Amino acid sequence: MGSDTKQNINKFSRIFEAKELILVGVILVFWIVMSFVAVNFKNISNIRAIFLGLSTEAIIAIGMANLLISGGLDLSVGATLAMGGVIASLSMRAGIPVFISVLLGILTGSFIGFINGTIIARWRINPLIVTLGMQTVVRGFTLILAGGMAIIGLPESFTSFGKASILGIQYPIIITLALVILGDIFLRKTRFFRQNFYIGGNEKAALMTGIRVKNIKIFNYVLVSTLAALAGVLMSSRLAAASVNIGVGIELKVIAACVIGGASLSGGEGSIVGAFLGTLFMATIINALNILGVDVYWQNIVSGIILIGAVVLDTVMKERRESLSK
Repeated sequence: MGSDTKQNINKFSRIFEAKELILVGVILVFWIVMSFVAVNFKNISNIRAIFLGLSTEAIIAIGMANLLISGGLDLSVGATLAMGGVIASLSMRAGIPVFISVLLGILTGSFIGFINGTIIARWRINPLIVTLGMQTVVRGFTLILAGGMAIIGLPESFTSFGKASILGIQYPIIITLALVILGDIFLRKTRFFRQNFYIGGNEKAALMTGIRVKNIKIFNYVLVSTLAALAGVLMSSRLAAASVNIGVGIELKVIAACVIGGASLSGGEGSIVGAFLGTLFMATIINALNILGVDVYWQNIVSGIILIGAVVLDTVMKERRESLSK
């Protein structure tokens, strides 16, 4: 066998072993099976519904994957999502122009992320504790600001955006796909974002090479919170209302999607495309359960099992890599 042939086989093997490609194969097989089980599963309207439903989680997953790669974690994104939508909606109700109101909602997420990142990076507090506490604080402020009620009566110029479409594809889907593409390019091609792999792999070594670890960590928390607030604003636009209860539990679904897509809870691994595929995988399963008439409570159990399975798989794979490296 020639050297060129061997090289081609090795290249193919490396591609075939990629977690993203394996996940694409799993999703395709699942879609094919469901197309036979439920005829309406493959309808364009249902596929559109799957992508529209995952848009919120996928936007947050872009930032969460980047954060996990650097060794971080954020459990406050669900509360930040709700806060972003509420701030933007209250601003509109107060007569502030739509664009400024949307900007205020998104910047609120940035501020929350800055607080998280500063406490975690500067004071070296465990991110699990910090973001869990922030989740409670932000959710409490959201309830106070909205009086515990959903905010309705939003301007038509705002609500029409979330329902508008191009070639039958709604704006939230287009925005999500655009952000996924941009996020993946930045993470793969830019030096700034690739530093997260070094930080997540070995923070002390990253510091010794001159990487400004603290600043990058703060940026990562600002990024994920900003995206969470953006997702909340888009959801409020699509639903024509801002609910104080949206986003409850979404942080666990997003983390599970990222881990399924190849990110590691111990840092140093992951990709934006993988995180998106993870959200698509989970959204596909939930959609299939809905079509099959499975009770919503069982759907929660399935989501929990997927989360546990993703964490167990991540741990097993990590131990296997460590044993092979010895």
